Amino acid sequence: MPEIAGNEHSAARERLAARQAELLNALLAKGPAPAGFDEQRLDVERRALLSKRRGIVRMLGPAVADELGDRFRPLFDAYAVEHPRHAGSRAREDAAAFAEWCRASGELSVNRKARWKFWQSN
Repeated sequence: MPEIAGNEHSAARERLAARQAELLNALLAKGPAPAGFDEQRLDVERRALLSKRRGIVRMLGPAVADELGDRFRPLFDAYAVEHPRHAGSRAREDAAAFAEWCRASGELSVNRKARWKFWQSN
């Protein structure tokens, strides 16, 4: 009988992991709302998480944000939808990838070298 209980726990963990993945996809990658979740409440949380991520990237790359000016927010939001954060990714990597994405799309000077804040290791 203990083996059956272990299988039940394993199946429950797998179901929970699948539901958590659905929720993360909805929050971070604009995926559909999982069953049982209110779309309006998810949208509020999506915006809050995006704003937090945008603020961190702005803090880590102020020169990029300054060069982009009023274009920073819409460009970052477009980037974030195309490039959701993944488990284990670092904010510094996200900021550098955003700057590179902007350079590749012609939004940032190609010759401009990234300047990092003093607490960053490079």
